[in-house]
Amino acid sequence: MTDTAIAPDQATGWRYKGPIFDADTHLYETPEAFDVYVPAKYKEDWGLNYKVADDGQFALHVGKRKVEISADYMTEDFKIPPPGKLHEWLRAQKEGKAEVDMRVPITPTMTDPAERVKVLDKWDVRSSMLYCGNFVSAISYLDEPDPAYAILNAYNRWMLDQWKFNYKNKIFSCPVLTLADLPQAIEQAKWAVANGAKFVLMPMGPYNGKAPAHPDHDPFWAILNEASVGVVFHVSEAIYLKDHMAVWGEPMQKSRLRQTAFMWMHGYSERPVIETLSSFVLLNFFERFPNITLISAENGAEWVPSMLVKMDKVRGMAKNGYWPAGQLKERPSKIFKRHVKIVAYPEDNIKAIVDQTGDADWLLMGSDYPHSEGVEEPRIFADEACKDLSDADTAKVMYENGMKLAGLPL
Repeated sequence: MTDTAIAPDQATGWRYKGPIFDADTHLYETPEAFDVYVPAKYKEDWGLNYKVADDGQFALHVGKRKVEISADYMTEDFKIPPPGKLHEWLRAQKEGKAEVDMRVPITPTMTDPAERVKVLDKWDVRSSMLYCGNFVSAISYLDEPDPAYAILNAYNRWMLDQWKFNYKNKIFSCPVLTLADLPQAIEQAKWAVANGAKFVLMPMGPYNGKAPAHPDHDPFWAILNEASVGVVFHVSEAIYLKDHMAVWGEPMQKSRLRQTAFMWMHGYSERPVIETLSSFVLLNFFERFPNITLISAENGAEWVPSMLVKMDKVRGMAKNGYWPAGQLKERPSKIFKRHVKIVAYPEDNIKAIVDQTGDADWLLMGSDYPHSEGVEEPRIFADEACKDLSDADTAKVMYENGMKLAGLPL
């Protein structure tokens, strides 16, 4: 355990005063991010750009297609919802004041790694993981392999230029990879490893009718395994569920205000992340690739206890059944906790989660900075999520587990 004091500080009021590893941070793209490396032949139909749509909303577009969920998130003068102020933001929206009173300009800490490090140092964040910004909302629109790889590869090259994949061990940026086409995915993986990526980001769900952990994809995973690259599954619209949602009369790729509670419940986070992570465990993925760690970001953690119980149960039910990649040698729950890390929500009850699962070794904190949905400052996470958690487990969640994941000294 690190030498940290957990009791509330009389001067600051913080419950946890030790160093921090932030496993969920984001950038905001600068204008050239969506253009600089995109091949000319793909720019008109597949290039990303912000513009006012026919309905008057300012939104990100993929070619001529409006990315509905991005509508009105950013204003035409590129102001954004304030970091860590979701409740205030929603209240202002309800009162019709969001546009006037709550929008803030994008600052250098959101676009430049040197400036980001300054604020990380201010918060005593020793290291962090960084994910794409508004680009994440457009990934589901890249639905043809060749254009998808052209756009993704161009974006990844921009990210490397702007942020590096390892900026002074303080910021680990995650290029976006996909298994939509295996030969191109292999080239993506080789490029990411050659350029120092410690973590990569991938969409959740299957590819071309096969689980990502299907043995046919092993040549791709072998490259990441050799370099001990971690794979992040960040919340986004699970477009692979579009046919299932259609059966329920729930069309996908709609604006935030047009999505139902049913869609929020089943089209994001819990269902797709459980399906994705359980497929890796049950397809014996880690027997073949023990050096890969899977990370779930911004999907919460309260679903984990029941998932572990269910996986152990179905292993017994399928004992004499068909195991495409061979029988598991131990309980799925043990495999999960050894090879998977979960970034909890600040609103999660981590004490209850730890009580149900037996330990906190697989849990990480994430501030979601600079997004409005997270916490305004990383240390607030402990005040909200780690209530009643032991000193040792709080230090694990806030710092130790993340540093070990990144291979950094405590």
